[in-house]
Amino acid sequence: MSYVNFKVEVDGDGIALVTWDAPGRAMNVIDLKSIEELGAIIETVATDANIKGAVITSGKDAFCAGADLTMLEVMGREFADTTKRLGPEAANQLLFDESRKWSLLIRRAETSGKPWVAAINGTALGGGFELTLACHHRVAADNPKARVGLPEVKVGLFPGAGGTQRVPRMLAPADALQFLLKGDQIPIARAKQLKLVDNVVPQADLITTAKAWIKAGGKGVAPWDVDGFKLPGGPVYSKAGMMVFPAANALYRKETFDNYPAARAIMQCVYEGLQVPFDTGLRVESRWFAKILRSPEAAAMIRSLFVSMGELNKGARRPAGIAPSKLKKIGIIGAGFMGASIGYVTAQAGMEVVLIDRDQESADKGKAQSDTLISGQIKRGRATQADKDALLARITATSDYGALKDCDLVVEAVFEDRKVKGETIAKAEAVIGKDIIFASNTSTLPITSLAEMSKRSDKFIGIHFFSPVDRMMLVEIILGKETGDAALATAIDYVRAIRKTPIVVNDSRGFYANRCVLRYIAEGQSMLLEGVPAPMIENVARMAGMPVGPLSLYDEVALDLGLKITKATEADLGPDAVDQQQKALMIEMVEKRQRFGRKNGKGFYDYPAEKGKKRLWPGISELIPATVDPDTLDITEMKQRFLAVQAVEAARTVEDGVITDVREADVGSILGFGFAPFTGGTLSYIDMMGTKTFVTLCDKLAAKHGPRFAPPKLLRDMAEKGDTFYGRFAPGAQKIAAE
Repeated sequence: MSYVNFKVEVDGDGIALVTWDAPGRAMNVIDLKSIEELGAIIETVATDANIKGAVITSGKDAFCAGADLTMLEVMGREFADTTKRLGPEAANQLLFDESRKWSLLIRRAETSGKPWVAAINGTALGGGFELTLACHHRVAADNPKARVGLPEVKVGLFPGAGGTQRVPRMLAPADALQFLLKGDQIPIARAKQLKLVDNVVPQADLITTAKAWIKAGGKGVAPWDVDGFKLPGGPVYSKAGMMVFPAANALYRKETFDNYPAARAIMQCVYEGLQVPFDTGLRVESRWFAKILRSPEAAAMIRSLFVSMGELNKGARRPAGIAPSKLKKIGIIGAGFMGASIGYVTAQAGMEVVLIDRDQESADKGKAQSDTLISGQIKRGRATQADKDALLARITATSDYGALKDCDLVVEAVFEDRKVKGETIAKAEAVIGKDIIFASNTSTLPITSLAEMSKRSDKFIGIHFFSPVDRMMLVEIILGKETGDAALATAIDYVRAIRKTPIVVNDSRGFYANRCVLRYIAEGQSMLLEGVPAPMIENVARMAGMPVGPLSLYDEVALDLGLKITKATEADLGPDAVDQQQKALMIEMVEKRQRFGRKNGKGFYDYPAEKGKKRLWPGISELIPATVDPDTLDITEMKQRFLAVQAVEAARTVEDGVITDVREADVGSILGFGFAPFTGGTLSYIDMMGTKTFVTLCDKLAAKHGPRFAPPKLLRDMAEKGDTFYGRFAPGAQKIAAE
């Protein structure tokens, strides 16, 4: 029998080699056709007396990337349709049956009586890795770049094909829970240490070694299907078990604040599943999986962190009809922290870099930062000395603007001063070709006004990086009024080349990300000035789903930079444009007490000179009114303030035409400033709550705390009509227009 996604060859020893090689895809993914075909193959292996066992491998560089999550979106629509037609009971049964097909299929292989060996030739993730766990033996190629893992929790799901049952029967409960809840992708060597992989061999020996295990008498029985099997950590209700699960539950609450239903489901599946027979445990897992699929958090996270992010990473906003950019050499002007970091990620992507600063010493210092960063990767086992030598060889540090002559793109990252940037633009344009794109990495100055200093405003664009550049995955591309399609296409090509996610926004003060995140920071200061204790502000913000508290984040941004932005805003827009109390607080901290934030070890927090934990500065109490009694504060309202103040600003950016694609608002808010990922992003947060409910909440907060919460006209109109952002504005539209 022939298959579309698989090739099956049975050798003279009766061993079937099953090669997964989906046509037209860079990686194998689990979809309905793959499930159908692999099911037929498993039945053939199980029932054909001439087949003694099977080895499954991949014809691609990777083994399997996991499930095609768009399949789950279709399943969600079928659930909704069935609910309307046949009622909730029939819909629930449909979802349960459909969602466990892969789980039952690989369990069939596991219990077929024939030995199955996974020959893991490359990265195996999600359901693909669960398939290998259901095999009776796992051999992996010695590939330092390959990773295995169950990352579903990062998109609001959890391993639903036996991952929560097999892993805790292979690892001690504490290790299993950490592996499942973190969703990390681990190297093959680490998987071997954990015994999730049985053997690691050279790539050339992979299939031979896998077949040899079957020839040597390898049994087609999983350990948990053998009478007398004992759990690695002992029974749940034992002294050892009680040392793990109560502590794990406390740690789960501390890390997630119970915001992530999928993480809770993992805890439940492991706890309940280890107390029952394996097949019952699989059924428990499938029940929880079907429940999580129905959760709004999973729907929002899948849409934003998988579907939308995947589309943006593939260049969804790239103008049509523009030939791909051939970017080989990038010029970066400004070798300070930002410029040097941009140079590092550019060289890491294989491009040559010309790193320019005012003198050779400054340029060399910038290049040295790349040395430091790549050396850190070597220490962590993520790079080699050869990688370091090659990367540094691609970076040319100089003070000579003439070196920009052959560059395909120039990015300036000089000091946030209009005059300095103007001088930089003039020097660069005197050297570079007339068709070369010039990009400004600015977080405060409008791109249109900077483009006025250029002789080629159609070739001028903003490329806003986030700090630290090597770790932050978002890049904000800003269009000036005159920016042309060629500039946009080149900017997107560059951002994709350095393996980051681009969002495209129109010009405005603060663009998109800073407009929203500065509201979050300001809300923390407002609470502080109201007398809310600083520790409570920080903790409640994290309870709301933010990665760090607003005071801690302000320290990272730098308090002196914040004061500079405040003064610049006031100078341009007048005193009513800034909060005068917050300005006074910053003047006291920055100008009078020299507290600039983390960069000088003093901000809202004190930072120890040597390695140690930062602590809130005790002197905060001297600068604010007497604190209010924490027991009188409404925690729910505080959490709502932190999220609503950002979401309502995001809605304003839509109304203002800064955001023109709802996908970018959501993906940008999560990747750019950590907006509560379980919500799916700023606009998904509003949609999840319901526009009418959100407007009511904002009106309540505005009446109590001020006009910063007041909904814009667009939101009121949407609330009146019962619209959602993803309903009213079709994702992928190039322009949003408020009606």
